[in-house]
Amino acid sequence: MSGNGLRDIRPAVLALEDGRTFRGRAFGAVGAAEGELVFNTAMTGYQEILTDPSYRGQMVIMTYPHIGNYGVTPADEESGGAWAEAFIVKEVCRAHSSHRAGGDLAGYMNERGVPGIEGIDTRALTRHIREAGALKAVLSSDGESEEALIRRARSSPGLDGRDLVRDVTCSGPHAYGEGGDRPLCVAYDLGAKRSIFAELAGRFDLEIVPAGESAEDVLARRPAAVFLSNGPGDPAALGYIVENVRKLLGRVPVTGICLGHQILGQALGGKTFKLKFGHHGANHPVQDAATRKVAITSQNHSFALDPDSLPPGIAVTHSSLNDATCEGLRSEDPRAFSVQYHPEACPGPHDARELFDQFFSFCVGE
Repeated sequence: MSGNGLRDIRPAVLALEDGRTFRGRAFGAVGAAEGELVFNTAMTGYQEILTDPSYRGQMVIMTYPHIGNYGVTPADEESGGAWAEAFIVKEVCRAHSSHRAGGDLAGYMNERGVPGIEGIDTRALTRHIREAGALKAVLSSDGESEEALIRRARSSPGLDGRDLVRDVTCSGPHAYGEGGDRPLCVAYDLGAKRSIFAELAGRFDLEIVPAGESAEDVLARRPAAVFLSNGPGDPAALGYIVENVRKLLGRVPVTGICLGHQILGQALGGKTFKLKFGHHGANHPVQDAATRKVAITSQNHSFALDPDSLPPGIAVTHSSLNDATCEGLRSEDPRAFSVQYHPEACPGPHDARELFDQFFSFCVGE
């Protein structure tokens, strides 16, 4: 805010690799960022979205027009940092109102180095991505020309073929939660959200290991189950993780969520592909093939598992009602179970949270 109480206006430009540009007002951190554009359809949960490591390499467009109205709080952080490359909204709210709030969204983003842009037509931008597919882009408030930003967007790396897990995994093995006398779950941190680990720690004794931990070191801990977390980037670029999971199969039950689902599918012999514009939001309908029940789920992924590439004996347990993509798999030999969505529901509806109980029962036989 300026001294006379008026909002400071700093122009910003969002430039897409296909030559389209959007002009608006900057908020958050000053500077430039590049990444692949995705849109998120959640109405709330913007702080969880910013701090979800799965958004490493991506610039997030919020389709809900008014973002920031309840402020920010440490309780809603899903990791120790903000991972989205940039935040794109119709209007950012600077006069937040909530008894939980410890600050405002713009200030939070500024402290964590995340640039944002408001005042653009996010509906038009979202429709453009739905038609054109995933696009690389650059957001800048540095005064660069549109032509220079478009060239920069075209030369940026995008997501294809990139291992971004190395950027977000933990630095070393560590215990999570209080522990006790329960079955041990060893969880690979591929860029996990804290709320997922919290759900697991409510059922297992939990140990977290980094993405590069060998299968031999994991088995030496004598786990009752191995869990593969969510995370960013192209699953086809993670051959070293897939190989370790392949060594675990048949020796210990393996479960996974989101990127972990895609890793498990590859370890079982399947292949992944890139979606046209991905699934990002808290309102994705998923149907259970056995019960025919539909759950509204939280999702965040740009790649998917090809069910036709899975070998015999691997059952597709869940499917998306939006585009029929594979949302879950199960195998009894080897024992493996995974889903594409985020059942911990942070943010999102709680329809699928019971899945963690299913994970426990599947792994320990109760």
